[in-house]
Amino acid sequence: MMKLRSKRFGRSSSKLSGNGGGGGGGKGSPSAERSCSGNMEIKWELRPGGMLVQKRDGSSGSESSGEGTITVRVSTVAEWHDIPIESTSTFGELKTILALVTGLEPREQRLLFKGKEREDSEHLHMVGVKDKDKVLLLEDPAIKERKKLHGNHIASSQQIGNHPFRTISV
Repeated sequence: MMKLRSKRFGRSSSKLSGNGGGGGGGKGSPSAERSCSGNMEIKWELRPGGMLVQKRDGSSGSESSGEGTITVRVSTVAEWHDIPIESTSTFGELKTILALVTGLEPREQRLLFKGKEREDSEHLHMVGVKDKDKVLLLEDPAIKERKKLHGNHIASSQQIGNHPFRTISV
């Protein structure tokens, strides 16, 4: 059995004697002990992708850490809207906000960022959307066509036989 001479890294000999006296167990511990020897507590965060990571400093800015509110400029064919939204939100949540602003239902919307259509489950910060970035909003062509056909169907149902309704003025 090997006897330890000193407590160099703040560990008691009873904790280290459980290693069987082998020299290999103590070599990795000094660096681990130095990083933990301070009173600084490590904070963890769970990312949307499911990865557990060490939380970043607040001093690095909210844009780099993916937290905080950003403004996304959403442009349609005729107009644009500046939408304030959390950077960790999904494109589906952005569609819900746009439904209130534009009147288009979320299922009727197609959002494009960097030339690609984005899924509702994708997070803004995960695909690289930053403050004042532009997102293109298009109406789904298939639903647009159905609306047009539905509108024509309503107009044709208002006819009696082959004669449309007529207004008679006296």
